[in-house]
Amino acid sequence: MPRFVLLTHDHPFVHWDLLIQAGETARTWRLLESPARWLSDPAIELAAESIAAHRLMYLDYEGPISRERGRVVRWDHGLAEWISESEFSVRLRLNGERLVGELTIDRDMLRPLWSARFFPAVPA
Repeated sequence: MPRFVLLTHDHPFVHWDLLIQAGETARTWRLLESPARWLSDPAIELAAESIAAHRLMYLDYEGPISRERGRVVRWDHGLAEWISESEFSVRLRLNGERLVGELTIDRDMLRPLWSARFFPAVPA
C-alpha cells in the first residue's frame, strides 16, 4: 500500500509538504497552513500548491535539505489509499499517526491554488 508523509519545512517560509507515494515518485503539495488545524476543526479548508514530485526517500527523511533549503521534520506519516484521481481532484484515505480519515484535494480552475480538506474517520 502507498505511503504518505506530512513534513514541516522551514524554507523559504514555514509550510507543510504533503507527499503521497504514486509509483516511483511522491506526488507533492505544499500546504500553506498547519494541518494541525484539521484536528481542532475538520471543516477547515487549507490552501495548497501542487509542486514537483519528490523522490520516495523523503517519505522517511528528516533533517537538512541540500543547497541550504532549510530542514524538514515529520509531522505525520502512514499509509495512503488512492480512492480517486482526476486532473482537478484527488481523494485519499489516510491511516497516519495523527490523521486517520479521508483527504480531498480539489483544484478550482479560477484560482492557482488547490483546496485541501480532511474528514476524520468516525470511530466504530
